[in-house]
Amino acid sequence: MTAEPKTVADLITSRAREHPDKPFLLFGSGRVTYGEYLERCARVAGMMRARLPEGKPPHVGVLMGNSPEFLYLIGGAALAGAVIVGVNATRRGAEIERDVNHTDCAFVVADGLYRQFLTDLDVPPMVGSEQIYGEPYEGPGPVAEDLFLLIFTSGTSGAPKAVRCSHKRMLGTGTMIAETVGLLEDDVAYVSLPLFHSNPLMCGYVPTLIRGSTMALASRFSVRRFLPDVRMYGATYFPYSGKPLSHLLTAPEKPNDADNPLRVAYGNEGSWRTIERFERRFGCRVIDGFGPSEGAMGFPRAPSDPPGSVGRPPAHIKVLDENGRECPVAKFDQDGRILNADECVGEIANVDGVGRFEGYYNNPEAEARRVRDGMYWSGDLGYMDERGFLYFAGRTQDWIRVDGENFPPHPIEDLVERHPAVFACAAYAVPDESASDRVMIAVQTQPGRSIDPGDLFTFLSSQPDLSPKWLPTYVVITSELPRGVTGKVLVRELRREKFFTQRGEVYWRERGESGFKPFTPGDEKRLRAAFEAAGRAHLLDL
Repeated sequence: MTAEPKTVADLITSRAREHPDKPFLLFGSGRVTYGEYLERCARVAGMMRARLPEGKPPHVGVLMGNSPEFLYLIGGAALAGAVIVGVNATRRGAEIERDVNHTDCAFVVADGLYRQFLTDLDVPPMVGSEQIYGEPYEGPGPVAEDLFLLIFTSGTSGAPKAVRCSHKRMLGTGTMIAETVGLLEDDVAYVSLPLFHSNPLMCGYVPTLIRGSTMALASRFSVRRFLPDVRMYGATYFPYSGKPLSHLLTAPEKPNDADNPLRVAYGNEGSWRTIERFERRFGCRVIDGFGPSEGAMGFPRAPSDPPGSVGRPPAHIKVLDENGRECPVAKFDQDGRILNADECVGEIANVDGVGRFEGYYNNPEAEARRVRDGMYWSGDLGYMDERGFLYFAGRTQDWIRVDGENFPPHPIEDLVERHPAVFACAAYAVPDESASDRVMIAVQTQPGRSIDPGDLFTFLSSQPDLSPKWLPTYVVITSELPRGVTGKVLVRELRREKFFTQRGEVYWRERGESGFKPFTPGDEKRLRAAFEAAGRAHLLDL
């Protein structure tokens, strides 16, 4: 009787033994069978064991685009008992240097496109992607509790943290995803997000190995290539994270968009409006889950859940105030405005423990912020309604305070995104010259559309659930918001730029004004003088 796989190495070897000639990987016109995958991974494992120094962490940095070689490195590390550190390929210079050294990489594998970004950096030796093979490794493999991956968080609000992921964690998460989407042996997973990110590994690579199905790998996510690729590969499952669903909806609609083999998509951060439009247009069920990369909590949204909610969480997921007390449920007026944001909005926490979270590598301070009093504090803001549905409200550092009232940014963003010409919105705090904050929004227009600031003000003012404190003081209208690799808006960049941003036209309104006007050099001069007079000029440089 075949033993139950306990590690990713077990999965690779058992699938190769059971189905040596079945396609594991499709990439362009090429295909790699399970048997071939094991053989190439074993040769990569041999290279790793030969290069990894004794007595030091067996950590291998990878700075590459999506390719079969990246997957051979992941599989090779599994067989060799090594640890893959996926370096974020959108970072540069000192940021790469920090990430590589922070995670104690023994060497870094880079392909021809990315090795240039290691030049002149104080990092361990670089190995070219053409140098990844050695003699096949046949030594002992890892055990379930051994570290397998260090996956950096997205870092939208600060330096990214390296999440520890053991073989046990990856098999547990991968099994959960496979069961949630009903993945079968005959399914083909279309993976297009970069392989240094958690989503393609936890939701694509490992579930494929668990079910013995097939993985189709794209070199990168592309709106133009999405449907042709799905049809060419016969893809039935699409894992996503962030904004891919929204971006796909910007492509010109065709009558035959639903004529494709896709059965299900699974991911997170899809808005309910986007999910409805995507399902209708592409004839595909979307399961949008809530949960951080750390794995401390997670649950999917059901189709019947109320619009705007992230679902009904299990009983151990609570919304807590800063003292660890459960927040009261949200109260709404007849127009849907939240009446008690100061008391109902809190931090989403797992009160039963840390779930699958195994800690951050080399970052005890960040770990201590997440794990307190035996509970996992997510850093996400939220509130519950009286029926037990949870609503995401932003990040803990994203609170906005106007005239003594605290509120989160997400409800403002949702209101703005109702405008038919708005593709996406980010709401954030900028300093007031006297005290507290003002609300600023960055608005990305739909492709080929424009927004008149006067029309935007009228539209927002007509929304019955817009609190007067939420009405923005500053607006920047742009064709592109700053985004991370999965499409998350980099709010930290917008907060740093404030009303001096060069991303587009900036508009503003003075207190009591019923409309937005251009933010001119004269306005900037007067505003700086007001900050100086109030002793708050230093806030403009933060």
